[in-house]
Amino acid sequence: MMRTKLFVLLAALWLTGSIWAQQLAYQLSIDAPHTHYVDVEIRFENLPANIQKRGYVDFKMPVWAPGSYLVREFAKNVEGETAKDLNGNALKFQKINKNNWRVQLGTAKGVVFSYKVYAFEQSVRTSFVDDSHAFISPSGVFMFPDGFVNLPSTIRIKPYKEWKEISCTLEKVNGDKYTLRAPNYDELADAPIEIGNQKIISFTAAGVPHQYAMYGVAQYDEERLVRDTKAIIEAAVEIFGELPCKEYIFIVHNLGGGATGGLEHLNSTVLAVNRNAYQTQSGYLGFLRLAAHEYFHLWNVKRLRPDVLGPFDYDNENYTRQLWMAEGFTSYYDDLIVRRAGLIDENAYLRSVAANINEHENAPGSKVQSVAEASFDAWIKYYRRNENSINSSISYYGSGARVAMLIDLEILHNSKGQKSLDDVMRALYADTYKKANRGFTEAELKKACEAAAGKNLDDIFNDYVFGTKPTNYEKYLAYAGLRLSVTPDNTPSLGMTTADENNRIIVKVTRKDAPAYNDGINVNDEIIAIDGFRMSNTAAMDAHIANRKIGDAVKITLARNGLIREMTVKVGTAGTAQYMLVPVSNPTAEQQTVFRKFTGRR
Repeated sequence: MMRTKLFVLLAALWLTGSIWAQQLAYQLSIDAPHTHYVDVEIRFENLPANIQKRGYVDFKMPVWAPGSYLVREFAKNVEGETAKDLNGNALKFQKINKNNWRVQLGTAKGVVFSYKVYAFEQSVRTSFVDDSHAFISPSGVFMFPDGFVNLPSTIRIKPYKEWKEISCTLEKVNGDKYTLRAPNYDELADAPIEIGNQKIISFTAAGVPHQYAMYGVAQYDEERLVRDTKAIIEAAVEIFGELPCKEYIFIVHNLGGGATGGLEHLNSTVLAVNRNAYQTQSGYLGFLRLAAHEYFHLWNVKRLRPDVLGPFDYDNENYTRQLWMAEGFTSYYDDLIVRRAGLIDENAYLRSVAANINEHENAPGSKVQSVAEASFDAWIKYYRRNENSINSSISYYGSGARVAMLIDLEILHNSKGQKSLDDVMRALYADTYKKANRGFTEAELKKACEAAAGKNLDDIFNDYVFGTKPTNYEKYLAYAGLRLSVTPDNTPSLGMTTADENNRIIVKVTRKDAPAYNDGINVNDEIIAIDGFRMSNTAAMDAHIANRKIGDAVKITLARNGLIREMTVKVGTAGTAQYMLVPVSNPTAEQQTVFRKFTGRR
């Protein structure tokens, strides 16, 4: 009886257009990389009966890249579209909105849709092609047939003739590195592709093959890099108890300038670094922290995730109030993992933790925006910063890491060092990803934190996650025998940031409640003179103000909208301070236990 029902169900699915009958194949060609174009062909065969009856297929280009919460309008780079049936006959098509192309089928049983993508935006989030390599960020290059995101596909790569290497974690078809297979579009979109002559550094960590794909010229100690990376990987694996991938690739772009940073993917990451970073201890440690951050995303975000972050809506923003956990906890753990790996000492770790406090407390926006609000508004604020952002918003990275610290300390204290934030991560990973195969809710996150702490955490969540109440650092740091040392910056200042542009001093930022802000200096004003002295550059202006006393009135000559104005501003301070974590004298045995666990000692 069961077999008969199953047969009927399968037959019905086949007749109505089941997805396994279709075949989806991409071809990516790069013939003239100096033009910065890639050619893409999508071959969609064996269209289901319901699609043929409807008479058209829609091909969509995502508007954003998972992990980077900004609508980037990738369709703006598309041109040269054509549509044909499987015999090469032209099909009519029309772009029906900003990222959707509708192909009319007629009697066609399949369609071949082709287009070009201009790729010349150098970042970890966007595709870039020149005569030295091609970096393909898939969500900005590969369209998908609407309604078929779960359809498997093959990707055939035809690289520029002088390029020999392809780095990507998608499965190779019959061992052919030029032909890849994706089980669905989500995994295709989450598998960046590096094409060129990058240096491949292969190693095994935690029993799993890993690889560095190094693009660009850089001098580094390969043996040290591999050794330190292994230590980071092992420290991360220890938290969750397993490594949830069959292989992992660090795609590294060693650049001479421009934006640096990283972007996580399902089984890989893309890191952009200054090629000279490896030459100094601080630069090298910065690279390791970046690698640790993105590697931790292998669990947190890519598998253990807020419920909204997958399956994705590629047409619209995917809102969540939990980026403070997704990125903030990851920012907390990147330093902690590097510490547990033995790559920094206790003092360096405490400085790293204090850096998150400094970032939060020195941002006037911390009194305006909560980390939950910062998470929700990432789409319109975090990636679109302006001159007033410091006054109106915060980073869910650093400010979220600060909340992670508070929760960790609360758990360590209440469990007498027997539990930590690690237990929260393990529980959520096991319950929501491993068992339920879904994301977690806000309530589930709070419940997991409270379960580890053994107490209600309304104060932390209400005051510091959803609110902007001043943080009671004294309470939480005392658990670990620490206190917060605050050193105000009493240097005479107007509290504004300027830049030298074409021999002019231009105001870029005025901090809320600082002298310039309060007395009417505007962003984009040109500072010409102070107290009758011509100011030649920012350094001269800062030196002049530094020689005045707090409370002094200075006369500023400025140009605004082409008109000369005279203003009086009273010298004050920038309103910032230096925050440091300092051990207390004579800590108790319980404080010492928490301190050891908090600072990553094994």
